[in-house]
Amino acid sequence: MIERFRVPTDTTAPDGHTNAYLVDGAEPVLVDPAGRTDALDAAVADRGVSHVAVTHAHPDHVDGVAAYADETGATLWARRGREERFAAATGRHPERTFAEGDVVVGLTVLDTPGHAPDHVAFEADAGILSGDLAVATGSVAVAAPEGDLRAYLVALRRLYARDPPRLYPGHGQVIDDPRATVCRLLAHRRERERRIVRAVDRGAVDVDAVVEAAYDRDLSGVRDLARGTVSAHLDKLAVEGRIRVDRETGRVEPR
Repeated sequence: MIERFRVPTDTTAPDGHTNAYLVDGAEPVLVDPAGRTDALDAAVADRGVSHVAVTHAHPDHVDGVAAYADETGATLWARRGREERFAAATGRHPERTFAEGDVVVGLTVLDTPGHAPDHVAFEADAGILSGDLAVATGSVAVAAPEGDLRAYLVALRRLYARDPPRLYPGHGQVIDDPRATVCRLLAHRRERERRIVRAVDRGAVDVDAVVEAAYDRDLSGVRDLARGTVSAHLDKLAVEGRIRVDRETGRVEPR
């Protein structure tokens, strides 16, 4: 059984919560303990926790790691090669590491970078604990300099290919139609890219100009996120040879 606990966090997610998950079994696993709540405390005390793992080391997914590890003596797991990132975010060094294809107490690790460079998902029989790969409504932030849009799109396609019965996302409700959700998210990225290419073709010469041309809504409070998103798209388009980006000046132009 996979049980979801909504934890209030300082997150850009619209509902202001991050999902922590308790995966029952002979050795229960706590995934993405974003903080402490009475309900999560009670569940941990009732069932015990043998292992703690995170999908990625963003603050809104890890702020409860140290407290629950200290309280339960659980083994801390991190992505191999990203141990220092994990330690910097949680204040604790991992005791064990995992990589693509490893099994952490019944959870198969899938490399899914893009939203964050250390991002993974955990596959169980009941579905995939997908972190910040997908949401039931809206979209996921993939913002430069950390976000890699090409990697994120590959990760989405991996989810589609796995065809799990459901997704257990880092924010929002459990997703019972994974393939439809992945298709919606891919379509959203294609439409955003279309607008960005059109903006560059029509003379937008830098990130700010592209933001103004590509978004048709009020960006108060989220302009930095929009700039990061546009930058991630421009990086992808430059790698693909579809636009030119001058790394010295930030100037963009069509090929």
